[in-house]
Amino acid sequence: MAEQTLDPRMIAKMFLTGARHLEADRDHINELNVFPVPDGDTGTNMMLTVMSAAREVAALYMANDVDMKSLCKSISGGSLRGARGNSGVILSQLFRGFTKSVRDKEELNTRDLSEAFDKAVETAYKAVMKPKEGTILTVSRGVSEKASEIASSSGDDLRGFMEELVKAASDTLEKTPDMLPVLKQAGVVDSGGCGLLRFLEGALAGYDGEEIDLDFSEKTEEHASGEERPAEQKKESRLPHSFLYCTEFIIHQKDPFTINAEKDLRKYLSSMGESIALVADDDVVKVHLYTNDPGLVLQRGLKYGPLTNVAISNMDMEEVKKSFMEKGEDEGSEGSFSQGFEQSEFGEHKDAGFISVSIGSGLKELFKSIGCDAVIDGGQTMNPSTDDILSAAQNINADTVYIFPNNKNIILAANQAASMIKDRNAVVIPTRTVAQGITAMLNYMPDSSAEDNTQAMIEVIASVRTGQVTYAVRDTVIDDREIKQGDYMGIGDHGLLSVGSSLEDTAFDMTVRMMDKGIELISIYYGEDVKEEDAKSLAQRIEKKYPTCDVELQYGGQPVYYYVISAE
Repeated sequence: MAEQTLDPRMIAKMFLTGARHLEADRDHINELNVFPVPDGDTGTNMMLTVMSAAREVAALYMANDVDMKSLCKSISGGSLRGARGNSGVILSQLFRGFTKSVRDKEELNTRDLSEAFDKAVETAYKAVMKPKEGTILTVSRGVSEKASEIASSSGDDLRGFMEELVKAASDTLEKTPDMLPVLKQAGVVDSGGCGLLRFLEGALAGYDGEEIDLDFSEKTEEHASGEERPAEQKKESRLPHSFLYCTEFIIHQKDPFTINAEKDLRKYLSSMGESIALVADDDVVKVHLYTNDPGLVLQRGLKYGPLTNVAISNMDMEEVKKSFMEKGEDEGSEGSFSQGFEQSEFGEHKDAGFISVSIGSGLKELFKSIGCDAVIDGGQTMNPSTDDILSAAQNINADTVYIFPNNKNIILAANQAASMIKDRNAVVIPTRTVAQGITAMLNYMPDSSAEDNTQAMIEVIASVRTGQVTYAVRDTVIDDREIKQGDYMGIGDHGLLSVGSSLEDTAFDMTVRMMDKGIELISIYYGEDVKEEDAKSLAQRIEKKYPTCDVELQYGGQPVYYYVISAE
């Protein structure tokens, strides 16, 4: 007789097989990006989001200790902290709504699943300020509507019910080009919706008996596609520290984790080591630090609840230092390892602190030189997670922490991180480019209130126009312009500005199309693959075209994008 309900262990298995299917198809999902850029990352972001939860779920599954509450905590908390990019954040919110609906149940029938899908969609839509149809939201709503339609009529046919939901996701996905003209012109379906479909297909495969690879370690995840992240993006790259053991664990709280409890634990950790990250969610507390006494730290953690995901590694200082020197890193201690926890929470207190997301040695040093406390590695090439932003914010001893995402695909994760910070004021300035982030920071006024500074920074970034030059990885058509693989593309704030076979001509044409009356300053940041003399040639050409404007040329060092150019 077919199963009529899903128990927690089966749900865990389905979640894990869903994660594996999403992981396996991430490259295809990345390629569905409307712009044929070399860093399309929707599939990677969604995969990393779900893998953050999968590691915790796999630990429960292997321990044969799966109950609905612990499973829901692992899925919701893990995905919320690991969320990256817009689609990753939306996926984490879908999981959050689903688990809120089912966490007090022992088993799930079709009606329970229908209610859970409804709650998932409601939660995800609320998380997005301006929901757009033709996206992962639309696909999720298609699943929810189908679930509501057939829940009562499907009766005990659980597999048939789930099969219908997968079909609904597929059918809705195929309709996304009719809802978003840019998808239709590019000849693709929505990438986030495709990622959700792959996850649901994998979940159904798990129900049907597909075996699971339970190794969800970060190392396996990072190399799953056979490619390494750039060295400067690897979390394990750290400067030598005076403490020997990297210690990480998760506390499952026995009681609600109050602000005072969080401060007490943070103070204790500060006395025991450095590079402290403490992220408190509704249900769990994630801890990271370098220490010489991991046993004492774990004992202190047990005061607040049972521990999971305990990891202690000997960092072997001399080997780390040797590896660092062999890689030829020459940016200095602050520039090379900006993502992490450079300033102690218990450093000098100040009114305001600043976090910026950026990549490239020149841009990171620029942010630091104008007062940024922490620069998180990331941007279009690799979106940081909610946890990355949370950890950086928790490590700055300031009343107000301003967060500059500097990319439209990071704003949701920044907002999610800010909403989870309880012991200080966290403000996200919705900067969509590094140029906007630089302008926002330069316009901060120490003598003004947090509210006035927030309003002023939001207003000033609206005057900054930005263009970025990269290359096409496939043939396509955008805005009725034919693009060939290998062409250079100048992409502006609202779409494609220029296309060509010459890098300098494409960058120059893009700049011309960005200009308007009142523009006084043009800033050019050239990337790691551009020679200084070529960048100077472009700058001189722009100066000649616009003699009344100040033209500034700086080395940005950013990968993938040859030029980032702003006009304000």
